[in-house]
Amino acid sequence: MKIKSQKDFFSGLMFMGVGGAFAIGATTYNVGSGARMGPGYFPLILGILLAILGVIITFKATVVETEDGDKVGKWAWKQIFFILASNFAFGILLAGLPSIGVPAMGLIVAIYGLTFIASLAGDQFHAKSVFVLATVLAIGSYVAFVWALKLQFPVWPSFISG
Repeated sequence: MKIKSQKDFFSGLMFMGVGGAFAIGATTYNVGSGARMGPGYFPLILGILLAILGVIITFKATVVETEDGDKVGKWAWKQIFFILASNFAFGILLAGLPSIGVPAMGLIVAIYGLTFIASLAGDQFHAKSVFVLATVLAIGSYVAFVWALKLQFPVWPSFISG
């Protein structure tokens, strides 16, 4: 067996791994049946489908010839760092970190933090356009999660909302 596309081969392996992990994790919940779905039904089916997709992609990577073998490029460390940092910052800003005294700053501040930190992963940074994007995301998130779905979590920092 000769790998003809490294990108597809390793992507397929990743899909199989993630799909398999979700499918195995879903079995700890009540799966139910097609007519009476339990909380584990959807993750189980999604995990199985993702694993099947991974098998297909991996098989294709060993059969279909590609130009120069579609080599896997170098890791984008800057982008990985800023995307992960933005997600950590979102979680900390949204709920706080009481163990070290960081208060919950709420949804709006967390979305602004997430957007500004994640935008540093790109090649260009334009503060005005990032501010506009963060504002649109904050308004959309408020409307979707707080107003429409009526989810209960802090929207504003506790020193503002009381």
